[in-house]
Amino acid sequence: MIEALCARLGIGKRVTEAASAAHKRVAELRYPEQAEVKAAVLAAFMEEGVAESDLAGSTGYGYDDAARERYESLLSRIFGAQRTLARLSLVSGTHAIVCALAACVPPGKTLISISGAPYDTLRNALLVARHNLVAQGLVYREIPLVIGEEATFDEAAIERELADRQVAAVFVQRSRGYAPRPSLSIARCEPVFARIKQLRPDVIIVVDNCYGELVESREPTHAGADLIAGSLIKNVGGTLAPGGGYIAGRADVLERVAARLYAPGLGDALGPTLGFGRAFIHGLFVAPLIVEQCLRGLDFAAALFAELGFAVDPAPGSKRTDIVQAIRLGSVAKLTSFAQALQTAMPVNARFRPEPGSVPGYVDPVIMSSGSFISGATIELSCDAPLREPYEVYLQGGMTAEHVALGAIVAAQGLE
Repeated sequence: MIEALCARLGIGKRVTEAASAAHKRVAELRYPEQAEVKAAVLAAFMEEGVAESDLAGSTGYGYDDAARERYESLLSRIFGAQRTLARLSLVSGTHAIVCALAACVPPGKTLISISGAPYDTLRNALLVARHNLVAQGLVYREIPLVIGEEATFDEAAIERELADRQVAAVFVQRSRGYAPRPSLSIARCEPVFARIKQLRPDVIIVVDNCYGELVESREPTHAGADLIAGSLIKNVGGTLAPGGGYIAGRADVLERVAARLYAPGLGDALGPTLGFGRAFIHGLFVAPLIVEQCLRGLDFAAALFAELGFAVDPAPGSKRTDIVQAIRLGSVAKLTSFAQALQTAMPVNARFRPEPGSVPGYVDPVIMSSGSFISGATIELSCDAPLREPYEVYLQGGMTAEHVALGAIVAAQGLE
């Protein structure tokens, strides 16, 4: 099948042989945690009892929006959270995270990132952009991860920082972002969360959960996090959610977040779904299937580029904690060639030719490839690459494993 596909696409001998070897390498891989994730989502729907009349949603202020209430209750069940805000008014994962952090860390109090420097757009919002959170009075410090065969927390440094009674919250970014480091598993986070709570029960643990939802059988809120936040056009959107973000966790902390998002006294009682409740709920139902397809496709991509001699992380068949595959290409020219070739395999805008450029929220020029049905939805196949050392491209998402494989083969040929 691989050889026939490559012949049809005019793929050269070297990439065809690597694709065939990659297919054999990953053909027998199994994803047992995905069975647990599927069971958890099915159980949540059975327990919730969604009715067809719940799907219509509302307009205007959104009071008593049945679709919103059902959707947020479903997410709370799946995340093991007391309460969830999932709103179109949260326009991105970064917006949701910044809203959560601003609600948890008043001016004059301190936020500690214990996973090093965060993703570019969040670091920009914290430190660089006009009206950033530090300029508004938040105190911010970082503790780098300890990078070996895997990423681990610097627990001694965390304990030293927690001795400062001004620390109000700690922040963890699960996914690698644009950093050359592994993503963080729930198992890696759980003992550190327990130690933080042992030392400082008052400190709020906030986790950037982007790209990690439904990949493992548990979420950070099952492991002691007080809040998680992310985008609805990533994993939980199931390629159907049209936009939005979520914040989930402790009810008392979510009350503070709702006051920050809307206005004190309004709580979470408003926020219309504008007729998209059906897409949100339907997308969540199919999300575990889509996530599994991503994982299968990314394992093939990892195997393909490893066969071609590139460094990849995670390695094919390794435990995955998110839907991002890092491929170290080593030069701006290769990043550009990869993204431009991948674009030709997109279902939308395949004739476009991406070029590096400045993007709001990013410090360095970035090249991106995307042709999604939902604009910017990174649960659909895409890639990002900041033009800086070590010149890694981050391949993510994919509605079907076959599309990820096709995109990877075409992108590999583009490097020849």
